[in-house]
Amino acid sequence: MDFDNVFAVPKHSHFSWDQLGDIKEGRGDLGEEMPVLIYRLMQYTMLDVLGRVYGEDTANEHFRAAGHLAGTEFSKNVLDLQVDFDTFVANLQKALMDLKIGILRMEAFDPDTGNVVLTVGQDLDCSGLPVTNENVCNYDEGFIAGILEAYTGKKYDVREVDCWANGDRVCRFNGRAIS
Repeated sequence: MDFDNVFAVPKHSHFSWDQLGDIKEGRGDLGEEMPVLIYRLMQYTMLDVLGRVYGEDTANEHFRAAGHLAGTEFSKNVLDLQVDFDTFVANLQKALMDLKIGILRMEAFDPDTGNVVLTVGQDLDCSGLPVTNENVCNYDEGFIAGILEAYTGKKYDVREVDCWANGDRVCRFNGRAIS
């Protein structure tokens, strides 16, 4: 395969929410849902190719950046960013549950620093994966950072500290406000 041309910048290189299209109209017979297996097939094959071309660390950084963009756009288009923190978290929990992304639980929040500890159970990315003794939810790190940044206006560094693929039964993330 000619990788030089595979990664050329396409015309649709600047994401906007409307690029997601009218899924109900376009998938009238098949509907809006698909199996998690197919989502993971896309995600992990894409990560594999990026890792082979750019190296694992760079591929993970690109996935984190894509997750951040997704989290930011998700927040702007799905969540109310003008409510108090408790309402925001409740709305986020409901949205993640309704969209079958995962079950969010806020474990700690420091209002002075903005730092958070949260878990996502039954998450889309890794729940049920074989134990490989590694944390694999780089996309989720970015997704959560994008959500937190969209709500607070502060940049966040979010890192996964527990993961299903590391033998845990929920994914736990530490989010540190950095500005």
